[in-house]
Amino acid sequence: MGRKDTNKRAVGAIGEEIAEEYLKKNNYEILEKNFRYRRLGEIDIISRENNVICFVEVKSRSSIEYGYPREAVNRKKQDNIRKLAQIYLAQRNIYNADIRFDVVEVYIEKEGNNIQAKKVSLIKNAF
Repeated sequence: MGRKDTNKRAVGAIGEEIAEEYLKKNNYEILEKNFRYRRLGEIDIISRENNVICFVEVKSRSSIEYGYPREAVNRKKQDNIRKLAQIYLAQRNIYNADIRFDVVEVYIEKEGNNIQAKKVSLIKNAF
Protein backbone atom coordinates (compact mmCIF):
# COMPACT_ATOMS: atom_id res chain seq x y z
CA MET A 1 0.00 0.00 0.00
CA GLY A 2 1.43 3.32 -1.06
CA ARG A 3 1.53 6.55 0.87
CA LYS A 4 -1.36 7.96 -1.16
CA ASP A 5 -3.59 4.99 -0.22
CA THR A 6 -2.69 5.40 3.45
CA ASN A 7 -3.41 9.13 3.32
CA LYS A 8 -6.74 8.53 1.53
CA ARG A 9 -7.76 5.97 4.16
CA ALA A 10 -6.78 8.35 6.99
CA VAL A 11 -8.81 11.18 5.43
CA GLY A 12 -11.76 8.78 5.06
CA ALA A 13 -11.56 7.71 8.71
CA ILE A 14 -11.39 11.32 9.89
CA GLY A 15 -14.31 12.19 7.61
CA GLU A 16 -16.37 9.39 9.18
CA GLU A 17 -15.58 10.67 12.70
CA ILE A 18 -16.63 14.19 11.68
CA ALA A 19 -19.83 12.83 10.09
CA GLU A 20 -20.65 10.81 13.22
CA GLU A 21 -20.29 13.88 15.45
CA TYR A 22 -22.38 15.92 13.03
CA LEU A 23 -25.16 13.30 13.07
CA LYS A 24 -25.12 13.10 16.87
CA LYS A 25 -25.42 16.90 17.13
CA ASN A 26 -28.43 16.66 14.82
CA ASN A 27 -30.25 14.13 17.02
CA TYR A 28 -29.27 10.94 15.22
CA GLU A 29 -28.63 7.87 17.36
CA ILE A 30 -25.64 5.91 16.06
CA LEU A 31 -26.52 2.21 15.87
CA GLU A 32 -23.44 0.84 14.15
CA LYS A 33 -20.36 1.91 12.23
CA ASN A 34 -18.54 0.19 9.38
CA PHE A 35 -21.06 -2.64 8.89
CA ARG A 36 -19.47 -5.19 6.55
CA TYR A 37 -20.72 -8.36 4.96
CA ARG A 38 -18.46 -10.56 2.87
CA ARG A 39 -17.27 -8.78 -0.26
CA LEU A 40 -20.18 -6.39 -0.71
CA GLY A 41 -18.33 -3.58 1.00
CA GLU A 42 -19.52 -1.61 3.98
CA ILE A 43 -22.04 0.87 5.22
CA ASP A 44 -20.17 3.66 6.97
CA ILE A 45 -22.81 4.56 9.57
CA ILE A 46 -26.16 3.06 10.49
CA SER A 47 -28.21 5.43 12.59
CA ARG A 48 -31.71 6.30 13.67
CA GLU A 49 -33.43 9.63 13.30
CA ASN A 50 -36.78 9.56 15.07
CA ASN A 51 -38.23 6.22 13.92
CA VAL A 52 -36.31 6.01 10.65
CA ILE A 53 -33.26 3.78 10.24
CA CYS A 54 -30.71 5.67 8.15
CA PHE A 55 -27.96 3.99 6.18
CA VAL A 56 -25.33 6.68 5.77
CA GLU A 57 -22.50 6.81 3.25
CA VAL A 58 -19.75 9.29 4.12
CA LYS A 59 -17.65 10.90 1.42
CA SER A 60 -14.77 13.23 2.24
CA ARG A 61 -12.90 15.55 -0.09
CA SER A 62 -10.35 18.31 0.27
CA SER A 63 -11.42 19.89 -3.04
CA ILE A 64 -14.03 19.46 -5.74
CA GLU A 65 -11.37 19.11 -8.41
CA TYR A 66 -12.65 15.59 -9.18
CA GLY A 67 -16.32 16.32 -8.48
CA TYR A 68 -18.58 16.64 -5.49
CA PRO A 69 -18.29 13.95 -2.82
CA ARG A 70 -21.88 12.75 -3.44
CA GLU A 71 -20.98 11.99 -7.07
CA ALA A 72 -18.73 9.17 -5.85
CA VAL A 73 -21.82 7.30 -4.64
CA ASN A 74 -22.49 5.79 -8.04
CA ARG A 75 -25.13 3.21 -9.04
CA LYS A 76 -22.94 0.22 -8.13
CA LYS A 77 -22.17 1.69 -4.69
CA GLN A 78 -25.87 2.42 -4.14
CA ASP A 79 -26.83 -1.15 -5.09
CA ASN A 80 -24.25 -2.57 -2.67
CA ILE A 81 -25.47 -0.32 0.14
CA ARG A 82 -29.07 -1.43 -0.53
CA LYS A 83 -28.03 -5.11 -0.38
CA LEU A 84 -26.05 -4.52 2.81
CA ALA A 85 -29.04 -2.71 4.34
CA GLN A 86 -31.26 -5.73 3.60
CA ILE A 87 -28.70 -8.04 5.22
CA TYR A 88 -28.38 -5.78 8.27
CA LEU A 89 -32.15 -5.65 8.76
CA ALA A 90 -32.58 -9.42 8.26
CA GLN A 91 -29.75 -10.26 10.69
CA ARG A 92 -31.41 -8.15 13.36
CA ASN A 93 -34.96 -9.34 12.60
CA ILE A 94 -36.07 -5.82 11.78
CA TYR A 95 -39.14 -5.85 9.57
CA ASN A 96 -41.49 -3.11 8.39
CA ALA A 97 -39.06 -0.40 9.46
CA ASP A 98 -38.97 2.97 7.76
CA ILE A 99 -35.53 3.27 6.19
CA ARG A 100 -33.65 5.88 4.25
CA PHE A 101 -30.30 6.24 2.49
CA ASP A 102 -28.36 9.40 3.29
CA VAL A 103 -25.00 10.79 2.20
CA VAL A 104 -22.85 13.01 4.37
CA GLU A 105 -20.32 15.10 2.48
CA VAL A 106 -17.33 16.24 4.50
CA TYR A 107 -15.18 18.96 3.02
CA ILE A 108 -11.85 18.95 4.80
CA GLU A 109 -8.92 21.27 5.07
CA LYS A 110 -5.40 19.90 5.41
CA GLU A 111 -2.53 21.88 6.89
CA GLY A 112 0.46 19.62 7.30
CA ASN A 113 -0.71 16.70 9.43
CA ASN A 114 -3.71 18.64 10.75
CA ILE A 115 -7.05 17.77 9.14
CA GLN A 116 -10.26 19.56 10.05
CA ALA A 117 -13.78 19.95 8.70
CA LYS A 118 -14.38 22.98 6.54
CA LYS A 119 -18.01 22.11 5.80
CA VAL A 120 -20.37 19.19 6.44
CA SER A 121 -23.43 18.61 4.29
CA LEU A 122 -26.19 16.05 4.93
CA ILE A 123 -28.22 14.82 1.98
CA LYS A 124 -31.31 12.98 3.21
CA ASN A 125 -32.89 10.42 0.85
CA ALA A 126 -29.85 10.72 -1.39
CA PHE A 127 -30.88 7.62 -3.35
